[in-house]
Amino acid sequence: MKTPEDIIKSILKTEKGSLQEQGGKYLFWVDKAANKIEIKKAVEAVYRVEVMKVNTVTMRGKMKRVRYQPGKTPDWKKAVVTLKKGQAIELAS
Repeated sequence: MKTPEDIIKSILKTEKGSLQEQGGKYLFWVDKAANKIEIKKAVEAVYRVEVMKVNTVTMRGKMKRVRYQPGKTPDWKKAVVTLKKGQAIELAS
């Protein structure tokens, strides 16, 4: 059984994410094996808010060069969580 801390790895503080916060949407870096139901329960447990909708996307890793050989960063999963009206997550600046 995964704990909420295992499912939610981090909240993403990006320029695009900060623009979506005004609409009640927050971006999270989540476990690749987590589904939408697990993500919803984890966000509600950790941040004590009511989640209306969860959208997920698997982000492909980028090709990088390590010395003279090609390498690749790992794939990861991003979740866009929409909160109910009047709900907000307090972020430390």
